[in-house]
Amino acid sequence: MTTIQGPAIFLAQFMGDKAPFNNLKSICLWAESLGFKGVQIPTWDNRCIDLQKAAESQTYADEIKGIVNECGLEITELSTHLQGQLVAVHPAYDTLFDGFAPASVHGNSKARTEWAVQQLKWAAKASRNLGLNAHATFSGALLWPTVYPWPQRPAGLVETGFKELGNRWKPILDEFDKHGVDVCYEIHPGEDLHDGETYELFLKEVNNHPRACLLYDPSHFVLQCLDYLTYIDYYHERIKMFHVKDAEFNPTGKQGVYGGYQSWINRAGRFRSLGDGQVDFKSIFSKLAAYDYKGWAVLEWECCIKHPEDGAAEGAVFIQDHIIRVTDRTFDDFANTGNNEAFNRKVLGI
Repeated sequence: MTTIQGPAIFLAQFMGDKAPFNNLKSICLWAESLGFKGVQIPTWDNRCIDLQKAAESQTYADEIKGIVNECGLEITELSTHLQGQLVAVHPAYDTLFDGFAPASVHGNSKARTEWAVQQLKWAAKASRNLGLNAHATFSGALLWPTVYPWPQRPAGLVETGFKELGNRWKPILDEFDKHGVDVCYEIHPGEDLHDGETYELFLKEVNNHPRACLLYDPSHFVLQCLDYLTYIDYYHERIKMFHVKDAEFNPTGKQGVYGGYQSWINRAGRFRSLGDGQVDFKSIFSKLAAYDYKGWAVLEWECCIKHPEDGAAEGAVFIQDHIIRVTDRTFDDFANTGNNEAFNRKVLGI
């Protein structure tokens, strides 16, 4: 068993134009003051990191790492959630997702995909240069518009979609493998990898690639009414990252999983600050510790009610209180009667 590392914080939801949230050093000092020990860095935000430069310059990567370390923190992982989304985009979402990419590739889905793939490959090298062994991302989605289909899906559509998704990701996974880094897909509605069944369809298409791993975030499973504890039993060997995020699901006579096009505050399923939702984190931390999870517990703050700074301050304490310092002995060791073959045979009467 392993004591989980943490608490850490994903910086994406906190970066802004005002101090202390407007550059890497100042936000790290803020995070450390709250009790965090690590930061997960969004690579699309130039206030945090220049991804290409971190991939191509060991000196620059060392400078970024030095800034974080001098603030009393460690870099837990890099994230390419936005770029990973663009590896595979259904045409229905082209206009909306153009905003995740530079203006030079807007309106050109092929060029946008090529840009995203290059971003992921830089992320592999940058992670290696920073001494990291896991990376957070999304899978993208070709099939999502057909998740609850009407009219019915044409025969073979799912198979074709996952084959294409696998073809796009296989070279990226190979690049991460070359640099010794796991790709951790956040299993998430809106992605083709949104539950265990879809993850297994993907694994089949990438030949069970050893780097095709998982970012575990129970909040997305609460909103899907998926058993997020048994999920750990199924996939613990592939879980290499952990977003600690809370959620609640309160269906009514008017809405359920799909939310009736309501705003987050009015949906049956809502993300909440840690401790304000329904996730059984005591059981989650227990399972991950028992299964020898060696990664970090990273706060991802998303709440439709509470202020983010309050969510962060409370979240650091919440995670620290849930991390289990695992035992190095058995509770009944005091009653040990010894162990040798002759004694064991005598006990058994043989």
